[in-house]
Amino acid sequence: MNRDYYQILGVTKSASDDEIKKAYRKLAHKYHPDKSGGDEGKFKELNEAYQVLSDKSKRSNYDRFGAAEPFGAHGGPGAGWGVGQNPFGGFGGFAGGQGFDFSFQDAGDMSEMFESFFEEMGVKPRRRTYERGSDLELLQEVTLEEAFRGAARSVKVRTSLTCGECKGKGGDQSAGSKTCDACAGKGEIREKRQTFFGSFSQVKPCGQCRGSGTISNKVCKNCKGGGRIEGERTIQVDILPGVQDNQIIKVKGAGEAGELGTPTGDLYVRIRIMPNSVFERKGDDLIVRKEIKIMDLLLGKKIEVSTISGGKMDFEIPANFNLKEDLRIGGEGMPHFGSFGRGDLLVNFIVKAPRKLDSKAKKLLEELGEGE
Repeated sequence: MNRDYYQILGVTKSASDDEIKKAYRKLAHKYHPDKSGGDEGKFKELNEAYQVLSDKSKRSNYDRFGAAEPFGAHGGPGAGWGVGQNPFGGFGGFAGGQGFDFSFQDAGDMSEMFESFFEEMGVKPRRRTYERGSDLELLQEVTLEEAFRGAARSVKVRTSLTCGECKGKGGDQSAGSKTCDACAGKGEIREKRQTFFGSFSQVKPCGQCRGSGTISNKVCKNCKGGGRIEGERTIQVDILPGVQDNQIIKVKGAGEAGELGTPTGDLYVRIRIMPNSVFERKGDDLIVRKEIKIMDLLLGKKIEVSTISGGKMDFEIPANFNLKEDLRIGGEGMPHFGSFGRGDLLVNFIVKAPRKLDSKAKKLLEELGEGE
């Protein structure tokens, strides 16, 4: 006979999700086994009801078929059985052919039962699969000049390293190994925790054998069987010319060492280009601001600017050039990363007004203006 979950929680079939949640919390608090006057059987019953009615899909199935998981909704084996009834009753000999009380807290015990069943059939339990070490990331600051020329940096990273004594194996391989007593060779252990909402099981890798199911007969004293130790690694980072700000450089195999001899992770170096007092970068172009005097402009004097390579260069401002625009000097910018050629140098002019002119200078300027 199916249980009436609505009656157990004291709500109607039309109750909202919020009403169901409030009813469950009130009753769960009242009947919790850890409380004085608590009732473990009633508490399990409340949990079972809430697990179904709080899930839209399970609640819909329960309302239609009287079960949260209607395996037999189409007339097949197990038709009409409800949560708390035995879905395997029709299979002779399994679980003694008797009904059993199933609740969601018992899922861990069911898992153990199936695991034992398959072990008897010769199927080996699952073992933990070790993965490569974790990747690491660090920030490296460089100057704009270093980004122009390229640079090599030696950086130190504090991380897990492969044990040199056992070569990452955790012990002497020639000494053989034995089954881990802590997990009986399964490689994992089950922990149960009692919470306000009931009893929950959690599967974790075994701490003794680190999930392998076996322990070396001669465990490495240096790494205590883990195959790795904490240490510092010095890494050479090659920064190519033209590297961009926030660009990431990957150094393969320079990350965290893997457990028990598995591959090492990678190191990702994020480049941060420091501000420059002379140049402003825009892609592969550089912008330099140059202050000029009107008299130098009128006299056609050459303008001198600094270059990112550390030198100086002179140029003339073309006739009829609009000083509000940047003067572009080709090939004097940053190198194109991973390619050939360079960006341009853009000269941004700041025109400086002259001091107060005397009468002679004014007359000369007027004559020049009349000559245009």
